[in-house]
Amino acid sequence: MSENNREQFRPDDHPNEHFLLTSIVGSYPKPKWLNRATDLAEDPDSKFTDEHLHEAHDDACRVIVDEHERTGLDTVSDGEMRRNEMVEFFADRIDGYEFNGPVKVWGHNYFDKPSVVDDVEYAESWLVDEFEFTQAAASKPVKVPITGPYTLASWSFNEAYADDAELSYALADLVNEEIEALVDAGARYIQIDEPALATTPDDHAIVGECLDRIVAGIPDEVRIGLHVCYGDYSRIYPELLEYPIDEFDVELCNGDYEQIDVFTDPEFTTDLALGVVDVHTTDVESVEEIKENIRQGFKVVPPERLTVSPDCGVKLLPREVARQKIENMVTATREIEAELDAGEIDLGPEVSAD
Repeated sequence: MSENNREQFRPDDHPNEHFLLTSIVGSYPKPKWLNRATDLAEDPDSKFTDEHLHEAHDDACRVIVDEHERTGLDTVSDGEMRRNEMVEFFADRIDGYEFNGPVKVWGHNYFDKPSVVDDVEYAESWLVDEFEFTQAAASKPVKVPITGPYTLASWSFNEAYADDAELSYALADLVNEEIEALVDAGARYIQIDEPALATTPDDHAIVGECLDRIVAGIPDEVRIGLHVCYGDYSRIYPELLEYPIDEFDVELCNGDYEQIDVFTDPEFTTDLALGVVDVHTTDVESVEEIKENIRQGFKVVPPERLTVSPDCGVKLLPREVARQKIENMVTATREIEAELDAGEIDLGPEVSAD
């Protein structure tokens, strides 16, 4: 992994000398009309066709990319407008998976949990068309989130492999193929999502082996991030420092940064992507509140190694709330950069800027 691959995302007209990369984790609220279009496409009595739904997805992608860019984000995405669920979407595109109906996961919520019934194989690209469309719609660099192989294995019924580790490694090889295809299409920022690691942290070595396979042969200029949802990070730290990634994305805002010190001993040696707005509340954090949250990151890394993002995907928030949170996040980041330029922020003896 390269020490300098974040600089490619600095806008040409960036207003400050310091640059804290701003990004979104992945999902974003879908326009209500897209949800209605999806319902119509699934209704056998409707005249709404798959072609109509494809057009609706295209339109939603353009809308969300524009919304992201107007907030001032340095890197954008389509908010996963074409995806239904983070495991189902990929399992539906991987040979060896099949679906046998939904299972109850909590309350009255159901998940169409897939089964692996044969060797998993890579037949055709999962995300290249999505990326190319988003890239064409965007004027800023596009970030591509991919559900990681450990989560794909853990959240499926395994009926074909000796254990979930073996399945995870086979899936990791497929993710590597997909990333190679994305890189050939121009992608330079890839995020691997491994929420399952938060619930089974003792499997950190399996995730490490998966990441070794995922990045094999990927050029250094491609930025690889790993997002792990809220959990007991002390159970995977400092082991995660051995992962071949450029940044580790953490969900700490909703826990009031009680775990921030976990990452200070031993020294954090990768970049930190810090969640600074809580995706579990509709309360919109003020710019000043977010600036305080950003300063938490300086306890771990210097400014040039800090990425600023929401805690997690924001798809469950009302869309206007999500937009306001991200807009305030970008404003707070630019103000922090200006204060760093002016020497107004004391980084302390442990962390200093270059």
